[in-house]
Amino acid sequence: MYAQMVKSTGARVKSLDEMDPEERAFQVRIDADIKVEPKDWMPEGYRKTLIRQISQHAHSEIVGQLPEGNWITRAPTLDRKAILIAKVQDEAGHGLYLYCAAETLGVSRDEMTEQLLSGKAKYSSIFNYPTLTWADIGAIGWLVDGAAIMNQVPLQRCSFGPYSRAMIRICKEESFHQRQGYDIMMKLCAGTAEQKEMAQDALNRWWWPSLMMFGPSDQDSVHSAQSMAWKIKQNSNDELRQKFVDQTVPQAEYIGLKTPDPDCKWNEARGAYDFGEIDWSEFYEVLKGNGPCNKERLEARRKAWDDGAWFRDALMAHAKKREARKMAAE
Repeated sequence: MYAQMVKSTGARVKSLDEMDPEERAFQVRIDADIKVEPKDWMPEGYRKTLIRQISQHAHSEIVGQLPEGNWITRAPTLDRKAILIAKVQDEAGHGLYLYCAAETLGVSRDEMTEQLLSGKAKYSSIFNYPTLTWADIGAIGWLVDGAAIMNQVPLQRCSFGPYSRAMIRICKEESFHQRQGYDIMMKLCAGTAEQKEMAQDALNRWWWPSLMMFGPSDQDSVHSAQSMAWKIKQNSNDELRQKFVDQTVPQAEYIGLKTPDPDCKWNEARGAYDFGEIDWSEFYEVLKGNGPCNKERLEARRKAWDDGAWFRDALMAHAKKREARKMAAE
């Protein structure tokens, strides 16, 4: 998921009888699957949880352009360059949709950007890994976007209207991204031995970080219950991770690749794949800013923000002049 460590509240989920009248009426609407709109009353915890989740999701879409962007000029064909340009452009659009959805909750885009650049706000840990070869671009599309889709499709049913509606278009475009990534891997596996080896190497390096995208194991994710009660979140971390493994392992086998997990095997009794333990120490180290590319990613975002200051100032100056002319004419 693109918002891996969102905390809703440390308190246990209240029963309807324990809620005050406004909270109870709100929860009844949630239980009836009635969308919450920006002008509706909502608990402060609900609003804060959404701001954190949507802003982290938006930051991830924007930072997520960086690992792929530096391969645009190095893509192997003109078609691949055009496809990758379109994909990176889509990610920018997703970030803008999501920032707009968060703004309806009373937070400004400048505030969200400041939180990102200061390190207060997080983005998905997956984007702190380097793209070493062209196969990494395939692995990102296939695995990273595939994992994102697994989590984002249920978000189309999120209780907050602007978020759920934004996810409809985002999921359609992410589905295309996943297919183009898998197509890259298929082409590499059908090529030379060196190309297939490059695809396997990319799978080896991106497999475990992709599984970490869903966030900590349910037993360690103590804040999920409230988000699920509010229907911000529809499924648990482990449910989504299992679904991703069950879908992705056969895709790897179909093109002749193997996951880098010796414990990954089909369990007939469960009707699902067993898989090995995730190294959560790596996950938390990356979240703390100690991943391979954390500093590089944040520095790139800070530079982009600073370099764009003149343009933002020009837009504000133009808006003020236009407003002044309008008032003078009246």
